[in-house]
Amino acid sequence: MTTQLRGVLTALATPFTADGTIDEASLRILVNRSIAGGVHGVVACGSTGEFSTLSSSERRLVVEIVVDQVAGRVPVIAQTGATSTAEAVRLSRHAQSAGADVVMTVAPYYEPLTIDETLSYLRAVAGSVDIPVMLYNLPVATGVDLDPDTDGRHAPVRPADPQSR
Repeated sequence: MTTQLRGVLTALATPFTADGTIDEASLRILVNRSIAGGVHGVVACGSTGEFSTLSSSERRLVVEIVVDQVAGRVPVIAQTGATSTAEAVRLSRHAQSAGADVVMTVAPYYEPLTIDETLSYLRAVAGSVDIPVMLYNLPVATGVDLDPDTDGRHAPVRPADPQSR
């Protein structure tokens, strides 16, 4: 089944306790307030969620908490981009197994890739999961602009044959 995204998709902040751990209670409150406020979906571990400062285990925990708290009320989009393809694939597979409806991936940041290298990365991530993949265009951080013309020329990002995974 394809998740239909529409309307307002809010990027959730990642709250922390005074000792620097994920504040699960506050994250659950934030999810509930966002949904009560009328959003149509939530994004876990986006830029607003400080994903680049979170460890892999913290990113997994945030996605698990958000999926659990949403409880099917709205779609959950898990941002799974990373500086390596292997880490992005691991995070994407975890997001799918945790129950996220969509993975959103940003191109590797810090060291800009060519468009062909970026698309290879995106294809590997998309090919690792069976849920929809949203591209997160953040050219200021990645050095690559995934504009519609580029995306259209190089589509499909997702492999046509699910057996190729």
